[in-house]
Amino acid sequence: MHLVGTQVIPEQGGRSGFTVEFVGEGGEIVSVSMRNDASRSINRLNAVERAKAVMLELAHADAPDSSDADVERNVKAARTARAAKDAAEMERQLDQGLEDTFPASDPVSVTGSTIASDHRKKH
Repeated sequence: MHLVGTQVIPEQGGRSGFTVEFVGEGGEIVSVSMRNDASRSINRLNAVERAKAVMLELAHADAPDSSDADVERNVKAARTARAAKDAAEMERQLDQGLEDTFPASDPVSVTGSTIASDHRKKH
């Protein structure tokens, strides 16, 4: 996988943790979700390094024998809402993201500072 981008997505404004998405040039996406602890030690600045450490740990972990048919039946690939074209889930994620970033995501309202008055001059 040739890495072309990395996205850090905060969960509940980073309070719950972060999801780091590594994007490959062929459209591959590898997501690592990390929950924050009580001290909130994971932040936007160190989330990518922590995600890399998790993937490195996973790469060196003992994998079950792939010839075991029972293991293969139990392994299911989780697809993202975007890949599954799940509009309801994408809408839910959008709403959650907007709630997490409120009021920064609140659209600016047009306001005017004019005061109604009588246009006729009084003498």
